[in-house]
Amino acid sequence: MTTNMMTAELQEILNNTTVHRNLSVPTLVETAVKYGEGITTSTGALSVTTGKYTGRSPKDKFIVEDSLSKDKVHWGPVNQPFSQEKFDALYSKVLNHLKTKDELFVFDGFAGADQTYRLPIRIINEYSWQNLFVHQLFIRPTAEELAEHSAQFTVIAVPSFSADPEVDGTNSETFILVSFEKRVILIGGTHYAGEMKKSIFSVMNFLLPLQGVMPMHCSANVGKSGDVALFFGLSGTGKTTLSADPNRNLIGDDEHGWSDNGVFNFEGGCYAKCIRLTEANEPEIWNAITFGSVLENVVVDHETRLPDYDSDQLTENTRAAYPLTSIPGAVLPSVGGHPNVIVFLTADAFGVLPPIAKLTKEQAMYYFLSGYTSKLAGTERGVTEPEATFSTCFGAPFLPLAPTVYAELLGEKITKHDAKVYLVNTGWTGGGYGTGSRMKLSYTRAMVTAAIEGQLDVATYETDPIFGLDIPTSVEGVPTEVLNPRNTWENKEAYDTQAKDLASRFIKNFNKFESVSEAIKSAAPKA
Repeated sequence: MTTNMMTAELQEILNNTTVHRNLSVPTLVETAVKYGEGITTSTGALSVTTGKYTGRSPKDKFIVEDSLSKDKVHWGPVNQPFSQEKFDALYSKVLNHLKTKDELFVFDGFAGADQTYRLPIRIINEYSWQNLFVHQLFIRPTAEELAEHSAQFTVIAVPSFSADPEVDGTNSETFILVSFEKRVILIGGTHYAGEMKKSIFSVMNFLLPLQGVMPMHCSANVGKSGDVALFFGLSGTGKTTLSADPNRNLIGDDEHGWSDNGVFNFEGGCYAKCIRLTEANEPEIWNAITFGSVLENVVVDHETRLPDYDSDQLTENTRAAYPLTSIPGAVLPSVGGHPNVIVFLTADAFGVLPPIAKLTKEQAMYYFLSGYTSKLAGTERGVTEPEATFSTCFGAPFLPLAPTVYAELLGEKITKHDAKVYLVNTGWTGGGYGTGSRMKLSYTRAMVTAAIEGQLDVATYETDPIFGLDIPTSVEGVPTEVLNPRNTWENKEAYDTQAKDLASRFIKNFNKFESVSEAIKSAAPKA
């Protein structure tokens, strides 16, 4: 089935169905409530639940092996191949499913705030709440842009349609299929809205490096003097929380590109974890959850309509989606200059990495390729407590190309723009998960502020004997004993044993990167 045939068949369905295109936020909220898709909370947010799937389904994601992807995609357990024939067959089934719908919701907008690199997208939904979600998460067009909009990628999200694995070639009833040749993404069998967001991120991660642009799983903000900071990290490590800084302006909370022009956000909104959210700790996020925002899987009292952010009854991966405009002082359009400071965030479940360390360029490349953190409960199906994991480039589930493609781009840009790089552990201190405690957010904020404001440029450092990391001996607002993780453990021998164990995991994981330079390999821990 050619792309033209696919487009014509889909367009015919849209022409013969009641299609609501780029509805206003109030209308989408009203429709969702009218159809029983969700309820409004005490702050006016729309609260929805996503049933069985409350996180991404990485084992159900595939890339169609076609003329564009065959020789470029880094195939493996993350980028699983899917045949063109199976894709065409499932596409036809999805279209037949759309024909049974009395009405559909369409969002036409963009991914990418830099107009040089932005991608026009179309997202077709069977639920109004999911259309509200993408309306808030992606870049909304002006009336003039909408009139001339021509989608270069189309997402068709049909949660109520389930695949038959034996017939359709999927791993389960759920599927996320990306076809680069036909520029179509099919999502079915899951109501979790994050799949739409992340599938577009994967597409940008395929297209942009071919244009010399570094796509990044990071948040970004900018100071009053124009200094830009990036925060890399997997879900739950603090990207959204740390970038929403009242003393700095938010560029974006999750996905960015770094071109010769500087950095730019892929999105027009934020998708924040809100488990145990408090106004005192995260006021920007707390105050952003108002009318038009979407709460996913947050327990809400049906009488008072008050959200219970402490409850993990449905999942640990409770989420809030809201537009960038809900954050005071957010940068619009969301672009900035070249980064001065880069922060790699990790939530170390072993509790042995320092809360902050300054990295050499070689160490930066090593830790970027390693992408160490802990998968936190709820972000993926089946993860119920933190697990140590290595996710290349802090975003392996979303990277279609070989890891070294992204690493080399980052290395070139760090060198060219003389960016300072820090490793920040937002995980455990005083012991591992179950024994120690989570690093205090106030301490992490103080350390990040010291790095961004240049205080750590003139600090005194000591070198960790196992990881070879330079640890500052003092940071304003942080107890000295917290800075060296060994000092926080009651049993020092237990710390040494655990640190050596983690070091050996780093070394074992890095063995797969055979082609990297000896200089980068030499930045490894000493097991």
